[in-house]
Amino acid sequence: MRKFLLLATFPVLTFAQAQQVTLSPKAAKIHANALTIDTHADVPINMMKEGFDISKEYDYDKDGSQIDFPRMIRGGMDGMFFAVYLGQGKRTEEANAEAKKKALAIFDKIHEAARLHPDIAAIATTSKDAYRLQKEGKRAMFIGMENGWPIGKDIANLKMFYDLGLRYITLSHSLNNDICDSSTDGDGPEHNGLSKFGEDVVKEMNRLGMMVDVSHVSDSTFYDVIRLTKAPVIASHSSCRALCDVPRNMTDDMIRALAKNGGVIQINFVPNFVKKPSEPHEMSLKALRLKIRQTDLSDADKKALRDEMKAVDEKYKADKPTVQDAVNHIEHVIKLTSADHVGIGMDLDGGGEVIGVRDVSQIGAITEELVKRGYSAEDIEKIWGGNIMRVLDQAERAAGKL
Repeated sequence: MRKFLLLATFPVLTFAQAQQVTLSPKAAKIHANALTIDTHADVPINMMKEGFDISKEYDYDKDGSQIDFPRMIRGGMDGMFFAVYLGQGKRTEEANAEAKKKALAIFDKIHEAARLHPDIAAIATTSKDAYRLQKEGKRAMFIGMENGWPIGKDIANLKMFYDLGLRYITLSHSLNNDICDSSTDGDGPEHNGLSKFGEDVVKEMNRLGMMVDVSHVSDSTFYDVIRLTKAPVIASHSSCRALCDVPRNMTDDMIRALAKNGGVIQINFVPNFVKKPSEPHEMSLKALRLKIRQTDLSDADKKALRDEMKAVDEKYKADKPTVQDAVNHIEHVIKLTSADHVGIGMDLDGGGEVIGVRDVSQIGAITEELVKRGYSAEDIEKIWGGNIMRVLDQAERAAGKL
């Protein structure tokens, strides 16, 4: 029923916040039929705040939030991987235990949303779940973990997280951890790739059927994972270094290696990963990033720094990329490999925003742009959800052989 309604209304549907998104009949039909999955959503950051209700519609212009169930429905977003995210802190036994505790609280909050709103959404762990929920007109809440810090040094935590619904882990975040090197640690490499413990983590993830996520990791870590893994891997929210030369993005060689492995790169919509900012803009942001990476900042300090970053972005708003710039990254991957190895992980509520897609209600603009560029319904369905569901299925099958 939901898909019929979308098809009937999309050509004239106007989205709230910023510019209007009106889909052509062809794009509306493709968007309505496709299983639309985004692999990196930071809405749990808001869900953990007192008073936030994901079943209510919020306004980006008023509070900066980008995801809630009403806007997912309005945008035709069938499912998202909700991120259990913790920025890297100290790696002591006590800090690791606290990280695990905080991660478990986020799992609880995601499961609570499913219990409170069974008519709207449900936890999904398989592709069958996603397609079933799509037919039922419900949102699929997959779970991913951004930063393997909550694993600590206890490999048994992986099975516990898997049993809670976790289906991928981004091995590191912006700093090195006990698993591997990050692409952005200012102190440089610590393990020169995966640590010995990190190798065990990858093997255990393969055994469980959990996807290994190489977003945020160093180049050497990426190649270590590719050599070691027995299943296809993902980059849940990364873009192309050839189009935007930052360490967080993947080189053409890495993208080809990922495709050869059978994996998929999910394009990130964070502005500075889509389009290189001007030098004054980048220098201003770099100084603020160095401050915000400090582990002893209070919540008030962090908010002040984020507000300052927003002010800098506003000052240099001419640098902001468009949905066309983001789709250029999708197209670059297709030209390097094929439409079988690219998807979408926008990083909404975590910094993802381009002109044309400010929140989840506006994702039809991506489909419209792909249609304008001549991509077929089959290819667009792969990009939106087919590829990531295939990799999830392959990870499950590989686990059965180990």
